[in-house]
Amino acid sequence: QYGQTNPPTKPITALFKEGKYPEGEIQKYPVDERTAKDRFTSEEKKAIDAAHTEIYNEVRLAAEAHRETRQYMQKWIKPGMTMIQICEELENTARKLIDEKGLDAGLAFPTGCSRNHCAAHYTPNAGDPTVLEYDDVVKIDFGTHIKGRIIDCAFTLAYNPKYQKLLDAVKDATNTGIKEAGIDVRLCDIGAAIQEVMESYEVELDGKTYQVKSIRNLNGHSIAPYRIHAGKTVPIVKGGETTLMEENEFYAIETFGSTGRGVVHDDMDCSHYMKNFEVPYQPLRLQSSKTLLSMINKNFGTLAFCKRWLDRAGATKYQMALKDLCDKGIVEAYPPLCDIKGCYTAQYEHTLILRPTCKEVISRGDDY
Repeated sequence: QYGQTNPPTKPITALFKEGKYPEGEIQKYPVDERTAKDRFTSEEKKAIDAAHTEIYNEVRLAAEAHRETRQYMQKWIKPGMTMIQICEELENTARKLIDEKGLDAGLAFPTGCSRNHCAAHYTPNAGDPTVLEYDDVVKIDFGTHIKGRIIDCAFTLAYNPKYQKLLDAVKDATNTGIKEAGIDVRLCDIGAAIQEVMESYEVELDGKTYQVKSIRNLNGHSIAPYRIHAGKTVPIVKGGETTLMEENEFYAIETFGSTGRGVVHDDMDCSHYMKNFEVPYQPLRLQSSKTLLSMINKNFGTLAFCKRWLDRAGATKYQMALKDLCDKGIVEAYPPLCDIKGCYTAQYEHTLILRPTCKEVISRGDDY
């Protein structure tokens, strides 16, 4: 497609010489019942839309890099590969396609490849021997960005067909969340709609039937430049806040389904870290902490990173400095999030913009 190689190696910018990138899926807002106004045809809304063309185009570039990377990876990943192998292939491909340039273009956060009862925030650290098994359910969650405009998008792979119903439930729930999202929509209403769809599914595993549960302490979120979680949360169960979605906001709509308790807790070795967006300047006593912080600022800014990426950037013996930065609240640790052992979890996620005229699911592809 678009003259890309197989495997994909050409930067997206080289495929679209005129610098205009493919639009995502367009969904119309319902016509306002009180005023009978249609945003899609409103000249005023079209004018506001046109003023943001450059931003939309940047994020569409990030989305195209995400689509082409993941579509290649969906065919490439096979049981028997190590998780490190999988992450490195994905990250190397995405870096080429996004044409990585410091903090202007690159990966927005580490590749999540959480398996089975682990729902999120697992990526292998150096030396992790974990291998993908035929019976695993693995969530591949990765992000690309252009000038801090982030695409946060995820899918689930399962090789054993017995898990298909679990994947169907979560994909359906995510698409429901996307359909319900809109300007002036209450976040709690989206959560209620997601839960209703998610929990209408059952999956039979080895003779036992499980109702698929929404993982109630995981959620979608608003996104801002260089800030993956920008303050608003999109619940995936009923309840939650009555806050409204607003025009021109970016959201990651993600849902997680589980055959377990439907609640996650911190577990396993930590790999994900992120500089605290809010934290003011703090003096540091340890020279090693100062060195590490300046490396984090230069390479990642306020975007998430992992230990493998510190290794790649040339950091050595940084464990104590990293702990010091975490203890001072300058950097936050995000350990893997797990449901009960023995259960299975799945995830689907898309990024959308609530444009003045329409809703654009920027990361939509013909894969999901």
